Amino acid sequence: MSTLSLSDGKHRTAILAFFAAAAMLGVGFAAVPLYRMFCQVTGFAGTTQRATESDAAIAERLGKSAGAKTISIRFDGTVAPDLPWAFKPEHVTDTVTIGQRDMAIYIAKNNSDQPITGTATFNVEPEQAGAYFNKIQCFCFTEQKLEPGQEVRMPVLYFVDPRALEDPDMEGVEQITLSYTFHKALDPAQ
Repeated sequence: MSTLSLSDGKHRTAILAFFAAAAMLGVGFAAVPLYRMFCQVTGFAGTTQRATESDAAIAERLGKSAGAKTISIRFDGTVAPDLPWAFKPEHVTDTVTIGQRDMAIYIAKNNSDQPITGTATFNVEPEQAGAYFNKIQCFCFTEQKLEPGQEVRMPVLYFVDPRALEDPDMEGVEQITLSYTFHKALDPAQ
């Protein structure tokens, strides 16, 4: 009888260990999308927000009621070492009115003799500004394919949320830096 109990206990332990391992594997796969979602919602680690035209209209009304306060935006563009592109902002800085839509232009050129698809990662500094930096349209939302020698102008339509003026962590922030890095897009066949 004790042999059966011992065997049942081992069997139960094996099943529990299997389910625990499966749960840990599931959490491992979910960690990246959950972290990305957390960063997008909170602006953590300088992650910018994605906004609609109606969000921009609301921010514009809030910005007008807060006065015509301005902030400097600095633009930065780099490419990963494996991507033979040139990539830079058309203008390095701009002064914008908080709450109003503005547009920045980045210029990319494929310096290779073959078509290449790239994807841009982005960040905002200081980190606390990520929760208030909203992009309505951006080349970073989709992959970009450039033919050999092709040069393109890529717009970013954005605004700074007027709620930034009420955040004590944003006090003293005079400039926000929007940085992009282009990487070679992964081949879907890989």
